Amino acid sequence: MNIVRKDTDALNAQLYVQISSTDYAEKVEKTLKEYKRKANVPGFRPGMVPVGLLKKMYGKAILAEEVNKIVSEALDNYIRENNLNLLGEILPNETNQGTINFDTDESFEFVFDFAVAPEINLELSKNDSISYYNIEINGEMIDEHIQSLQNNLGSNVDSEIVEEKDLITGSLEEISGATEKYLVEEANISSAFLKEEQKALFIGKKIGDVITFNPLTAFVNEQDAATLLNVEKENIANFASDFIFTIQKISHFQPHPLDQEFFDLVYGKEVVSSETEAREKEKESIQVIMEENSLYRFEDDARAYVLNQLTNVAFPEAFLKRWLLKTNKDITEEIIEKEFSGMLDVLKWQLFRNQLAVKNEIKVEQQDLESYAKRMLKAQYAQYGITNFPEDLLAEYAKETLKKEGQAEKYFEAILNEKVAAAIKEMVTLNVTLISFNNFQSLPRI
Repeated sequence: MNIVRKDTDALNAQLYVQISSTDYAEKVEKTLKEYKRKANVPGFRPGMVPVGLLKKMYGKAILAEEVNKIVSEALDNYIRENNLNLLGEILPNETNQGTINFDTDESFEFVFDFAVAPEINLELSKNDSISYYNIEINGEMIDEHIQSLQNNLGSNVDSEIVEEKDLITGSLEEISGATEKYLVEEANISSAFLKEEQKALFIGKKIGDVITFNPLTAFVNEQDAATLLNVEKENIANFASDFIFTIQKISHFQPHPLDQEFFDLVYGKEVVSSETEAREKEKESIQVIMEENSLYRFEDDARAYVLNQLTNVAFPEAFLKRWLLKTNKDITEEIIEKEFSGMLDVLKWQLFRNQLAVKNEIKVEQQDLESYAKRMLKAQYAQYGITNFPEDLLAEYAKETLKKEGQAEKYFEAILNEKVAAAIKEMVTLNVTLISFNNFQSLPRI
């Protein structure tokens, strides 16, 4: 077997893989013997089918399969031994490939196209300047966090008078001349979903009070009216009459008070014992979140800065477009042309990022993946007010999360980007800006 490389240009090349009978003959004979041992051919006992007959029946298919295995292995070895930094995958050549005839030929030549990644010659230093935003933490942010926790741990209590956002339960009866009037014996109305002018009909009312209103015009969203009437939204127009609502129960939402029970639920038993300590804990928690937001933004700004320095880097565009078409059944030439510029930006960043990671010995270990998964789970639980989830369960759930298809790969990319961004942050000069969270959120997207 022989492999010859012919460069078309600096980024494109062809591989000519030449196979002779000495490369495959022994493998073909071995496979034929396996067929002989297992073949079930009418008129012959198992293991007694003549090899000549098997060659006639299966020889061509066996030869093609063994040759393809040899070629595939040869290509893999060549890539590894020559340390080729490929873009995409090796593709069969469509112009120089000769005819392959497994019936008559003993020697075969296969031609393949491939493309290599361009060199990225970009070294960052303190001469490079990138924006970095430090987000201010103020008392209002701490207030909002604590209020959110109080709401998450709050509960509904019975009330005598309807207030804003209360849940009102009662009977709902249609006013009409029909013999059978539509009735919902236990209907629920949330005053928060009523139109502003309709809220006045309910606010201040007491248990036993009767209210006449039209559900079709009372709610901001038609679906809320359909839910109240217990009908499909498509049928809501059939209920155009006014209804009588008799209040039976009023539920008022009450945030959890800032007491020791609240502190224990949020921070763990006896970790915090006062509002002052709770506010300090929340400030620390917000600080971590804001630093993460700052670094995420810095990742975007650093990526944009790097791409701006790599505008003149050439890519084997024709090969990449062909590879995308060959390997993605749902993609079209129109889609490629529309999105190709963005695809090249992704490639440029990945090449620079990976090169920087190798040079600075940046690696993503299993421990990094598990820590990141725990971090994502903590953030998810925090949305529901769960801030002291047991560490042993968190570690177990993190490992289960990483078993989901594609999740480990997704986290790997995110962690590598974070580590590379942190490295860039140390290499360059930072244009630091102190900014409020509202203004930070209003920054133009990159």
